[in-house]
Amino acid sequence: MRLNPLFARPSALAPIVMSLSALGLIAGHVTLYGVVRQVDEGTPAHLFQLLMAAQVPIIGYFVVRYLPEAPGRAALVVAAQMAAAAAAFAPIFYLGY
Repeated sequence: MRLNPLFARPSALAPIVMSLSALGLIAGHVTLYGVVRQVDEGTPAHLFQLLMAAQVPIIGYFVVRYLPEAPGRAALVVAAQMAAAAAAFAPIFYLGY
């Protein structure tokens, strides 16, 4: 089975890596410190927010650039990007932040 060639594009892969990094950041913070309510959100929360917000223009570029060219393959990449973002947000909702 051949991998979708659009996954080799940096604008396709970067949001997935950013989402997984954000998920790892949450997992590492919870592992080290547990689920603790803080007055200030702290550095991990700010990094999470920056990683997730920085994906929006990258995904937008990918959609504008590749969706007209290869709609089926590009839609699969965008679905993978959204799934990675949902995986990063899942602990936030589960832990009630």
